[in-house]
Amino acid sequence: MALDPSFVGRCFPVAGTYQVAREKIREFADAIGDNDEIYRDPSVARGCGYCDVIAPPTFAIILAFRGQQALVCDPELGLDYHRMVHGNQSFTHHRPIRAGDELVATLHVDGVRTMGGNDMLTVRCEITDSAGDPVTTALSMLVFRHSDAEQDR
Repeated sequence: MALDPSFVGRCFPVAGTYQVAREKIREFADAIGDNDEIYRDPSVARGCGYCDVIAPPTFAIILAFRGQQALVCDPELGLDYHRMVHGNQSFTHHRPIRAGDELVATLHVDGVRTMGGNDMLTVRCEITDSAGDPVTTALSMLVFRHSDAEQDR
């Protein structure tokens, strides 16, 4: 079943806030294999002009994924999560994510189209701080393969 194109323009606010902690930043940097001390040592970060350690640029995927979960779990969208792959991802950083941030995310559905037996869902996650100031914009394309029966039609 094709995705419902009426979802374009809908917003999915992520419940609650995300508290960025030094340990979470360190764990993420470890997971991606980045040993830069700016992600671990507050004195190194301060020496680079930051008030505390900053997160690697891809750290924002944690919040973007939370937004995507709210969308893909909506039964009205009509998708089979098991048929999904991540097609594309990009980030626009308005400022670095840093330890101590309290972040809020809202997912926006920007596009739904069908091409070559796949539905492509374009989403944008706007991440702001507790004051509402922009931190990161994450753009994703999620690809959903139609079932074999749908492709044979």
